[in-house]
Amino acid sequence: MATPKKGRSASAQSKPWRSLALILIAIAALTGGMFASGHTTPRLGIDLAGGTSITLRAVPEAGNESAINKTNMDTAVSIMERRVNGLGVSEAEVQTQGRDNIVVNIPKGTNSEQARKQVGTTAKLYFRPVIATEVSGGKGAASPSPSPTGSPSGEPSGKATDKPEATDKNSASPSASPTTQGRAVTDALKADATPSASASDKAKASPSPSTSGDDPSKLQAQYAALDCTDTKTRSTIGDNAKAGESTLACGQNAQGQWQKYILGPAEVDGTDVDKAQAVLNTQTGAGWTVQMDFTDGGAKKFAAITGKLAQNQSPQNQFAIVLDGDVVSDPYVRQALTGGNAEISGNFNQQSAQELANMLTYGALPLTFKVDSMTTVTAALGGDQLRAGLIAGAIGLALVVLYLLVYYRGLSFVAILSLLVSAALTYTIMSLLGPAIGFALNLPAVCGAIVAIGITADSFIVYFERVRDEIREGRTLRPAVERAWPRARRTILVSDFVSFLAAAVLFIVTVGKVRGFAFTLGLTTLLDVVVVFLFTKPLLTLLARRNFFASGHKWSGLDPKSLGAQPPLRRTRRPSAPVETKEA
Repeated sequence: MATPKKGRSASAQSKPWRSLALILIAIAALTGGMFASGHTTPRLGIDLAGGTSITLRAVPEAGNESAINKTNMDTAVSIMERRVNGLGVSEAEVQTQGRDNIVVNIPKGTNSEQARKQVGTTAKLYFRPVIATEVSGGKGAASPSPSPTGSPSGEPSGKATDKPEATDKNSASPSASPTTQGRAVTDALKADATPSASASDKAKASPSPSTSGDDPSKLQAQYAALDCTDTKTRSTIGDNAKAGESTLACGQNAQGQWQKYILGPAEVDGTDVDKAQAVLNTQTGAGWTVQMDFTDGGAKKFAAITGKLAQNQSPQNQFAIVLDGDVVSDPYVRQALTGGNAEISGNFNQQSAQELANMLTYGALPLTFKVDSMTTVTAALGGDQLRAGLIAGAIGLALVVLYLLVYYRGLSFVAILSLLVSAALTYTIMSLLGPAIGFALNLPAVCGAIVAIGITADSFIVYFERVRDEIREGRTLRPAVERAWPRARRTILVSDFVSFLAAAVLFIVTVGKVRGFAFTLGLTTLLDVVVVFLFTKPLLTLLARRNFFASGHKWSGLDPKSLGAQPPLRRTRRPSAPVETKEA
């Protein structure tokens, strides 16, 4: 009769409660973290919780219709996906539809509103010098003032709760005060275009959404009459402006007022920004700032524009960051920034700093897009499907439990407890993964969890059958449990490895909701290994010491008679063969 190995493995076999204590502590810690974080349920995807579906259509530029191709569309999809996911939106789907459409599905939840706004801002990102700016809605002025109206104490006013200044990233003393104003607006515009009208005609001109840098006086007149508080005008202003021309633009300042701008030709575009990030600067007391790193070419361009602004070669030492015709920030500069990086500081909070960083990082698209449609997706259909899926899962689980009870009897107690432990781990981890990495539970993910029931039950059955095989060979329960484990362990690991590999490949090569199925399948497969090693095996070791199981009670599922056990074979030493001798 075989006996358990001595030494280190014997010690592990004699103290299975250690493994049980470890997994119970893990469940308690995860549950505590779940309640402490306030996320007691898994986050739901768009098909279960509802959300917004946006259809964007690529618009070719004049004379460049060939730009709408698979490469540019795939690049746009990648940038948009990073945009919305950069806001922490879980399970957002971005995919092409046909030749020139992109569909963006944003689930209802945290930051979905910001995502809807940012995914719609699809034009290219530009850095333009500010020639003139003032609060819109009052009387137009043809020349700028050193301090925009509505900004107290001569401080600059900017977009989205900031009074920004661009400084070197390593600067120790950022400030939010502008320097003195340089040349007049007319002179600055003449440097970029030849005037064709008198400035006295500006009062007769009317604003037009389509602006051009060819006529400085006309541009000034349009600026004077521009009202950025008009939603219709604001939605089309600057749409037809080219990168090399001056243009008009609108943006909101720190007080929530609409600011209007005359902007010079673009000096830097979004492709010149390598990366941007929101950083809490505690060393200088600047609070939340946005740090930008430029490409090699972008660093030279940015050094050039900041050098011009700092030397008062523009009416204001200020540049605007423009996305889709809107000024998202308008920082001031004091000196040329030549280090290939910059820090925009001002009255930012975490959200506004992160939004600006996302725009700078993911703002440059290879194509221009228009919003064709925006619809709200209800969760009614998904809810019905979820209920149907849960009912099917419950029926399947009930049948599995019934089979275990009939076939394994008392031994099924181990399997049912193991399933409950696996379910507890899966639920708590999914709840915590929502806020941690943006995981959202969708219908395919629910299917993956249901499929995992069979994978987990299969592992128990493999081990139980190995134990019963040992009993059939005539061994008692305690050595049978230990002898069966190495062989069952190898089979379980191989089986789970194949399932995990399939889930990993599916996750990598697919997109959209199918990835939810693959992720859930891979997660539950890993948890199956943890449960079998740290719960199922130790629990069976403990139960093998109880008389009900050790004696082979007929309701234990380990009755030697029912299993057809044979008495152990006793090996006897064969007598040596007689030696034949020949007589001489």
